[in-house]
Amino acid sequence: MSVTAVAVQQALVAVADPADAIHLQRFFKTGPGEYGEGDVFLGVRVPATRAVAKQFAELPLSEIDVLLDSPVHEHRMAALVILNAAMAMAMKPRTNDAAAQERIVACYLGAVRRGRVNNWDLVDISAENILGPWLSTRPRDLLFQLAQRDSLWERRVALLSTFAFIKAGDPTTTFALCERLLDDRRDLIQKAVGWMLREVGKRIDRTLLLNFLDQHAAEMGRTALSYATEHLEGPVRQRYRDMR
Repeated sequence: MSVTAVAVQQALVAVADPADAIHLQRFFKTGPGEYGEGDVFLGVRVPATRAVAKQFAELPLSEIDVLLDSPVHEHRMAALVILNAAMAMAMKPRTNDAAAQERIVACYLGAVRRGRVNNWDLVDISAENILGPWLSTRPRDLLFQLAQRDSLWERRVALLSTFAFIKAGDPTTTFALCERLLDDRRDLIQKAVGWMLREVGKRIDRTLLLNFLDQHAAEMGRTALSYATEHLEGPVRQRYRDMR
């Protein structure tokens, strides 16, 4: 089997459903003025995309880059799934290939900065699996740089990367980024802020979340606050929502 970007594209076409393409283009807001404006879908669902990506685990980074620059959403999704697997392999204790990790991160950041990781599903499937593990033992200045950009997607990448830290029991970077992005009222940033805060409360310590909300609930957007508090008991949830 040929291990090239073209071969991946052909494999995706073979499992595509045109009816699904119509649905996905609506679901991912690809119309004029919407956040996914202009994105193109073949009609391949995520499980099928993952199955195709698994067949091309040895795809070189140069070919992954070709997929990442494609206008087709599923091409970019497949590229990110392959990149995730490559990062996981490079970070295994028995492998611990620092040079490979650097190359993978450079490939990923290049795509992020070119605006190719440009929908919430692409961000959410990749940030915590690539930048998150890589930055777990490194300074995290990069995430604060991304959070300063105007790009919706770069900001969401910064936030979602911290999911890896939350799962490891460290909420510090999540809190710092959420504080910086509280004023960003774009829906997909609001949802990411609330989601990450909620996960701190669920996975690490509810008291940490409550302390954050005591300080910031009054300045949070309605969507972020709703997401952050949705798992709390009704009276507690309502108390924070009444602070707005």
